[in-house]
Amino acid sequence: MEKTFYRYLLRFRYGHAEDPIVRFANGAYADHSFPKGSVDYEELSGYLELNGDYLESMAVFDELWEQFVHEASPRAR
Repeated sequence: MEKTFYRYLLRFRYGHAEDPIVRFANGAYADHSFPKGSVDYEELSGYLELNGDYLESMAVFDELWEQFVHEASPRAR
């Protein structure tokens, strides 16, 4: 089974409440419409631009996306 961005994001749910990554993870967890099965950057970024009011900056998403892609790549394992 392919790991989704949502599953990757959930690893950051517990941490310091002032951390924007923790707030993003908690917001996505509470967002019942978040595209949980997606591994597509365009789908996720489009969704967050329209619905991600819990995301203080798209730069946070972009940073996590890069980490997700790096960790998901076969060379990173």
